[in-house]
Amino acid sequence: MDKIKILWADDEIDLLRAHVMFLEQKGYTVTTATNGLDAIELVKNEPFDIIFLDENMPGHTGIETLNKIKRFNSAIPVVMITKSEAEDIMEDAIGSNISDYLIKPVNPNQILLTIKKNVDNKRIVTEKTTKAYQTAFGRLGMEINDSLDFDDWKDVYKKLIYWELKLKSSDEKTMDDVLNMQKKEANNSFAKFIKNNYIDWFHDNSKARPTMSHTLFKEKIFPFLEKGEKVFVMLFDNLRYDQWKILLPYFNEYYNIDEEDITCSILPTATQYARNAMFAGLMPSEIDKLYPDIWLNDEEEGNKNEHEKDLLLKQLKRYGLDKSVYYDKIFNNKQGLKLLDNIKQVLNYDFITIVFNFIDIMSHARTEMRMIRELAEDEAAYRSITKSWFEHSSILELLKNLQEENVKIVITTDHGTVRVLNPVKVVGDKNTTTNLRYKHGKSLSYKEKEVFEIKKPELAYLPKSNMSSRYIFSLNDDFFAYPNNFNYYVKYYKNTFQHGGVSLEEMMLPFVVLSPK
Repeated sequence: MDKIKILWADDEIDLLRAHVMFLEQKGYTVTTATNGLDAIELVKNEPFDIIFLDENMPGHTGIETLNKIKRFNSAIPVVMITKSEAEDIMEDAIGSNISDYLIKPVNPNQILLTIKKNVDNKRIVTEKTTKAYQTAFGRLGMEINDSLDFDDWKDVYKKLIYWELKLKSSDEKTMDDVLNMQKKEANNSFAKFIKNNYIDWFHDNSKARPTMSHTLFKEKIFPFLEKGEKVFVMLFDNLRYDQWKILLPYFNEYYNIDEEDITCSILPTATQYARNAMFAGLMPSEIDKLYPDIWLNDEEEGNKNEHEKDLLLKQLKRYGLDKSVYYDKIFNNKQGLKLLDNIKQVLNYDFITIVFNFIDIMSHARTEMRMIRELAEDEAAYRSITKSWFEHSSILELLKNLQEENVKIVITTDHGTVRVLNPVKVVGDKNTTTNLRYKHGKSLSYKEKEVFEIKKPELAYLPKSNMSSRYIFSLNDDFFAYPNNFNYYVKYYKNTFQHGGVSLEEMMLPFVVLSPK
């Protein structure tokens, strides 16, 4: 690590030689100046990590020197050292954006603490975080291998996301490969877990089945309606658990968390399947059977999520819930502002569900547009764009309005998304679905060990176009590619965010209940 460079400007610097030597013995590089003009010239010609500035120097005072330094480099932390505790001097210094101030006489430990607080703190936090993850690594590895049920996997995934966000917040990248390796190991084990348990969840009445797309409203949301509470559901299409965690502070400003859980998406982890199942309270084949005029198969033309409100009304009726329902989809900020304008009328309804589509739109745009792909080159950048969108969306203002009206909020999603890196060859006929993370058809050729296959779709309550139809799902960070024009296909889709298959990122979904502060 490069040495931290300090500039110390004081007209009595000779009297501070012991302090300078103390810092140099601690490994810091210290440059000194005896007046403000020299300090300004040094800053113009050399990079410094922190500046100690005497407030009472002849010629340019400390405040004047500070202002000129800040015009040249506004980011550099400056610590003002003064003999006086006069309020006006402190206000002038603070108004000029000092990072800290010390009252003379200062002792070496005060100086050291100030450096660590203003410059060295990130390195210290990074080192402690890295060491903590190294300690947790082995224990987490054992938990990955020992995870036997969905609750175990919830704990594992929460810990993986905790460490990912913790490590990514520092500048230290030495643990990136280790974390990625552990996430890959977890996804491989999770894929085996899904292969062994997914079908059984629909045919076993035990408590092993998690809350899934088709049971989420019944198990998690309808109990509030049954108690007569008004509920405002925000369904963020394609919201991953890690994205939720970076949005959480914005919600915390206005709301308390009553519940933060993880639910499970059905397969395929695709909007057509998962979100229709949520609103219908039924699995896809059941929707197809009961409402053939609503369900469209993959190969059929048309908007496959056009009837979500109708499906929700039918589900409410099946459970005897006579509630007034408001439903809307928000695709852009203009529509969000329109919702804000009408919020008083909207809140007259008992049950409000708003689908926010930005994250899904961003995911698809990243595949199609080079600029977006470069802006969101990895998970950290993908989260950053999500955060930036949220900060500038109308949702923050919506939260204020809902808090003032004392409205309970539920945050949920239909599925997540995973960054795909590894192509897997699959062959199908012209009627095979085009999704990169799952395929559905009758003439599929693939290596069984590379996929999760469902040979009898009816066992997973999936519709089939003909008697010999089957589904296959890609695992971890794989994606399906056809042998024809293979290299072009791989180059175009590699390192894009996709959904439809089996991974922690796609199937482990945030579910949050919030009450106003």
